[in-house]
Amino acid sequence: MSTSIPATATATPECVFCKIIGGKIPASITYQDEHVLAFKDLEPAAPFHELVLPLRHVAALADAALADAELFGRLMVAAAERARSTGHAASGFRVVMNSGPSAGQTVFHVHLHVLAGRPLAWPPG
Repeated sequence: MSTSIPATATATPECVFCKIIGGKIPASITYQDEHVLAFKDLEPAAPFHELVLPLRHVAALADAALADAELFGRLMVAAAERARSTGHAASGFRVVMNSGPSAGQTVFHVHLHVLAGRPLAWPPG
């Protein structure tokens, strides 16, 4: 699936996820709407591991503002849809968002990890 950033979105040229959104880097895209994109994680931590991210660049959850509330809600709804459509909602799934280097964020474009397909330990880190 080829994508392009909508006119209302912003991109950061050095951001790997902005490059995926813009079609400059290939990804196994599993879901897209006018606000959100999902694709398979290249290094899955569970049998089902997808990333869900906004088309608009927001570097980290710590940068979120009240004006971003709808967008962050859309991310969660898209994560739930991916779990449902892949048969993982009934048995359970985990949604994780890291914010900042100490939390494990390595790509500074907000994204959710959606994990399922095996028992997930707690605490996670």
